[in-house]
Amino acid sequence: MRTDKINYYLDIAETVLERGTCIRRNFGAIIVKNYQIISTGYVGAPRGRKNCVDLGVCVRENLKVPRGERYELCRSVHAEQNAIIHAAREDMLGAVLYLVGKDAKTGEYVQNANACSLCKRMIINAGITHVIIRDSKENYRAIDVEDWIENDESLSGALGY
Repeated sequence: MRTDKINYYLDIAETVLERGTCIRRNFGAIIVKNYQIISTGYVGAPRGRKNCVDLGVCVRENLKVPRGERYELCRSVHAEQNAIIHAAREDMLGAVLYLVGKDAKTGEYVQNANACSLCKRMIINAGITHVIIRDSKENYRAIDVEDWIENDESLSGALGY
């Protein structure tokens, strides 16, 4: 049976996450417009800096910081951020970002995954209109970025996701 387009792109994002260097959770992201992949990104330290897998330590994990909080402590650039950094805004206008996350220790999909508040702001400013997030090999969620604009969590002080 032929794979549908959404799962085809999610499968590619899942392959991209295999390059991730986080010892907690790795994500892969791809940006697609008009059925063409514009950019890819995975979790990793900025160029030239040591990755968490190389150091064998995660500050956020040591401090038991819940997911979705205190990303200023993280060494890495997020998958969504890396995908956006490597694409021209003109190419991202009206595009879709596909996102897959897996636990680095168990290999299981991150449940209820979502973009962090900073990634949400970057996705909004990039002009991306939809985000598709894989929940399992068979299930995914489609998010209209307009919902993030209308329901601004920064106004309520909501943490995490």
